[in-house]
Amino acid sequence: MGLTHRDVQKLVENSLENRTIKRALLIPPDFTRLHSCGGVICAMYYELLTQRGAVVDVMPALGSHEPMTREQAEQFFGGAIPYEKLIVHNWRRDVVLLGYVPGEYVAKVSDGIMDEPIPVEVNRRIVSGEYNLIVSIGQVVPHEVAGMANYSKNIFVGCGGSAMISASHMLGAAYGMERIMGRADNPVRAVFDYAEEHFLSHLPILYALTVTTRKPEGEFDGVSLEGLFIGRERENFIRAAELSEKLNFIRTGRPPKKIVCRLDEHEFHSTWLGNKAVYRTRLAIADGGELIILAPGVRQFGEDEICDRLIRKYGYTGRDRILKLAKMEQDLRENLSAAAHLIHGSSDGRFEIFYAAPLLSREEVEGVGYKWLDYNEIVEKYNPSQLKEGWNNIGGEEIYYIDNPALGLWNV
Repeated sequence: MGLTHRDVQKLVENSLENRTIKRALLIPPDFTRLHSCGGVICAMYYELLTQRGAVVDVMPALGSHEPMTREQAEQFFGGAIPYEKLIVHNWRRDVVLLGYVPGEYVAKVSDGIMDEPIPVEVNRRIVSGEYNLIVSIGQVVPHEVAGMANYSKNIFVGCGGSAMISASHMLGAAYGMERIMGRADNPVRAVFDYAEEHFLSHLPILYALTVTTRKPEGEFDGVSLEGLFIGRERENFIRAAELSEKLNFIRTGRPPKKIVCRLDEHEFHSTWLGNKAVYRTRLAIADGGELIILAPGVRQFGEDEICDRLIRKYGYTGRDRILKLAKMEQDLRENLSAAAHLIHGSSDGRFEIFYAAPLLSREEVEGVGYKWLDYNEIVEKYNPSQLKEGWNNIGGEEIYYIDNPALGLWNV
């Protein structure tokens, strides 16, 4: 049984004991982490701190994502935080360079795959000195770049700059998703740990890390908050990662020949976000299998104009080709996060990826290297309202259904 609102309120209150806070910065996840319970927890901190007379700023960890709309913020924070209070982090303009993770360290932790220094950039507000409390809130769950999401990733990627986001994502892509996903310790996390120790250790940061599952009876709108770990110590991240490994790693038992994934139309509006369907299932799907992605809300590829253009130009065409292009083509070399995304979103020819996205044309879908399906026809055959999570038999055909790929990591 998960935590209740009362349990969470008590943990949040305890984390503020014996603290006199004049000005605080809250860094919750963005709307793409709708099921993280991060909005609820952020609202609790906001209300408690403002009641105590603190000035509170709220800056969602957008990374390279689009800002929340007013409607999304209302849903995410339950109306507890005024939309005008939200600060939009711009990953291309709002950052300062703190220093570098040395190239020799990068080479050591990556088995020599990368040996260039990695710039450490964060939003300037974080290091401005104006806050005597910074609360970073987010969900620990399997992740394609960091192995397990959150902890210092919320700062260095969620509130990081283009150079650091690009370098860390490219490190993960070059090292290999299959070697990283679901692992708390890996080269990308080692880079974040180095940066945390050398550039953030003097800051008053408190990490609030959640582990959630989706359950109809869940306390938080169908989400069960299974764990909340609050503190500065890395041990909290390890404990959260261990719990996530128990709850968010789903075993299929055998490799599915066909996986059908649904992307919620309110949560996923780009392949940049929706390709969690590719990342999180690739360890499970059979060689030569088919991944069908039902994407009623996907209307674009990238989260900003530059990334969208690069995806359309180069496509999801495989690790080796993209690594080669990233060395040759200046526009891709200057946007390595896009290059990494193109690698992550490719099956490398091992299985086929079909997108059923009614807001994208057939030409657009096929132009980036995916196969197109008519959305209305495919949902008539594979109707999400009639499918159960996991194995299903549809007219003699066996498929594996996933209702939200953001909530786990699937393996045999």
